[in-house]
Amino acid sequence: MAVKIRLMRMGKKKQPTYRVVVADGRSPRDGRFIEVIGRYDPRQEPSIVEIDNDKALDWLQKGAQPTDPVRKLLEISGAWSRFKIARGDIHTVVSRPAPSKAEPEAQPAAEVGEVADVAGDGAVETEESSK
Repeated sequence: MAVKIRLMRMGKKKQPTYRVVVADGRSPRDGRFIEVIGRYDPRQEPSIVEIDNDKALDWLQKGAQPTDPVRKLLEISGAWSRFKIARGDIHTVVSRPAPSKAEPEAQPAAEVGEVADVAGDGAVETEESSK
């Protein structure tokens, strides 16, 4: 069974709203579906895109294929990037958190590029200060 994530048209004539649904690829556009995962209203200013990212990510990981318009909506909601990260297509680098103001930052003994030597009397000497 080919599962698709696609738009299902709702609303009156010339006033469309859409549901984002997971459906069998063989069922008609407005026919039977498996689950509703969001909605899209293009007539509002700005357009309304409400997608349950957890459900969308779950279906994408199960192999559901989004149509092109739905892929754009998933990119807007952030579910598509979460899926790409989970799949390993996008690599993220986690930066070190900034130190909080309550905890003072540890001061290094020597600046970068200097070598610190500890004398026998406990004093710290750097290369530049020993010249």
